[in-house]
Amino acid sequence: MKKYKYYFAAFSAFFIWGFFSLALKPISSYPSLDILFYRVFFSVLTMTVINLVFRQNKIQENWENFTSMTSKRKRSIVVLTLVGAMILASNWFIFIYVVNHVSVKAGSLAYLICPILTTVFAFFLLHEKLSKWQWLAVSISIISCILLSMNHFQDIFYSLVVAATYALYLVSQRKNSELDKFLLLNIQLLFIALLILPFYPKYSGAIPTEPLFYTCLFCIVVFFTIVPLFLNLYALKGINSSTVGILMYINPIINFALAIFYFKEQVTLLQMFSYSLILISIIVFNKKIILGKKHKSQVIVEDSKSI
Repeated sequence: MKKYKYYFAAFSAFFIWGFFSLALKPISSYPSLDILFYRVFFSVLTMTVINLVFRQNKIQENWENFTSMTSKRKRSIVVLTLVGAMILASNWFIFIYVVNHVSVKAGSLAYLICPILTTVFAFFLLHEKLSKWQWLAVSISIISCILLSMNHFQDIFYSLVVAATYALYLVSQRKNSELDKFLLLNIQLLFIALLILPFYPKYSGAIPTEPLFYTCLFCIVVFFTIVPLFLNLYALKGINSSTVGILMYINPIINFALAIFYFKEQVTLLQMFSYSLILISIIVFNKKIILGKKHKSQVIVEDSKSI
């Protein structure tokens, strides 16, 4: 029963991310790179203030925990944290490049490929076991992605790069579970901010003055960066990377629904069929948790520590 909170955290993260376009569309006239700069800087500022003002005891507790570890484990945590930050920063930069210079469809396709790559990476790198039903779900997902990529093969390469970076981030952070997740995320975003800071003077535009920009930015920082990323990392403490990866499909499904019912975009019968397959794959992959039955062929490694 304790795992349900981790499933709920993962589900909530991707459910929230599914509505990202509602905060992004109103400021679509601003350069994507500027939005990225301010997203990172304001996220770091917000999280740092929260940690320093309200979570000093948690910082002290984690520091004592870190200093008591062996030198080998300390190096492992530092490497996983900083490498994870660089992978996440790469994912954000490459995604912006793909959307601006390749196609929006290639960016969308990346989030459909990402769960498959996460499952494959977790299987080979973390040796996470999957049941026959879960492999069936992965196969259904592959078929749906192939259908959606028809007549857009030039987008596949770029989509694979974007998907691979975020899949690697999820898999790498599965092994990084000792420290407080909110503090860990703060450190990673701070490292990303330091990486992109030298590029800000040359590549940023004029400082935005419209209240709408900062209102949307507040929503992006709090609801579409800090909260879902924290939930994502928290979920990795109790469920495996493959499960978190497959739940990522919730994001494009919500995007697809918004495109139809809110933004009134045209969709084809093939797209409807493909997204229906994705929904089926989520249900099949999570058959155990949905039906509440134990599945002997699946092994999930649990962490004894809680946040």
